[in-house]
Amino acid sequence: MPHGSINAPSVRMLYERRVGDGTLEADPAQRALADRLDGLIMALSAATNGGGSKSSPLGWLFAKRKSELHARGLYIHGSVGRGKTMLMDWFHELVPVPKKRRAHFFAFMEDVHKRINDHRQAYKRGETREEDPIPPVARAIAAEARLISFDEFHVLDIADAMILLRLFNVLFAEGVTLIATSNVRPEDLYENGLNRALFLPFIDLLKAHCDIWNLDARTDYRRERLSHFAAYQMPLVIRADEAMEEAFALATAHQPVAPLTISVRGHDVHIPAASPSVARFTFDELCAKPLGAADYIELASRFPTLFVDHVPTLDYSKRNEAKRFIILIDVLYDNGNRLFLSAANPPDEIYRVPAGLKMGEFSRASSRLVQMTSREWLEAWEERKVDASELDQA
Repeated sequence: MPHGSINAPSVRMLYERRVGDGTLEADPAQRALADRLDGLIMALSAATNGGGSKSSPLGWLFAKRKSELHARGLYIHGSVGRGKTMLMDWFHELVPVPKKRRAHFFAFMEDVHKRINDHRQAYKRGETREEDPIPPVARAIAAEARLISFDEFHVLDIADAMILLRLFNVLFAEGVTLIATSNVRPEDLYENGLNRALFLPFIDLLKAHCDIWNLDARTDYRRERLSHFAAYQMPLVIRADEAMEEAFALATAHQPVAPLTISVRGHDVHIPAASPSVARFTFDELCAKPLGAADYIELASRFPTLFVDHVPTLDYSKRNEAKRFIILIDVLYDNGNRLFLSAANPPDEIYRVPAGLKMGEFSRASSRLVQMTSREWLEAWEERKVDASELDQA
């Protein structure tokens, strides 16, 4: 989740400040990554200012593209809860690059697909002579952002997998620098995916333009916050339903509640119970239907609070539902939504399959679910709500 304004001269100094005030526990692996990110800030600053050459101290960090310099990117991978997103967010806010974009991978790809569709329609109308939409879309993105920071780079959709190589060939050629966090090594992206052989050249391209960094920190800092707060109700018994009803009544107090249907990209999404700020669904209504990232992004942007009832135990026969649940949690996390949820099992036991069939992405989703239903998350959400209210009244 994006952080607020940062007042610090470097990632390392901000990290030491958090260690000093007790917010974080000192960790050598995180310190090393903080230093590496500070080095990248220096490289990007020099590239942005047009400096740097192979004879300069920072020259080895640059690669020439179309008579301009850009810094090599960084692909950071490691297990869930290791601090990857936290450090990348600090880096992104501190780096003095005027044109930069921080996005969740799902949201970025939704934007790419929309631009591709828009270009195809423009071509049909005779507004452009360029039939292939990917090069102009990539050039437009590059013109908007010289630095792209991806949170949770992982590929589940074949439509995404099949265009990444061509898209990033142009982005890198245009001088874009990529920073990404992921739970998997580059070699494991789109693992077991359909037509994966066609995706493998993208992995080579990624390695050619990004240094690979394994954040091997020793503590899952999110799990330390685990407490079965009221936002996460289990198991699925009468008391859980009663608690969800009570929480929903409090969240929608003094607000009208009724079914609502919204339009997303030409199709309807039905919300069984909605107030101006709260939406409520069962798991099946959100994840057993053919909804995707665009639908979840629209819901997250419209409703600060979501309720999801009756998340079942998911086995391999429900892997599609599990994939949608992963996308839902990622979108809500990245948008900073408040979530109330009832489930049959604890977060790390929702998806039960043999070891060889596990999805690594679900470990991230369960870890984020732990964080989003923690007391700290809910208190931070309330503080943001108060701040926004005060700003509106100013």
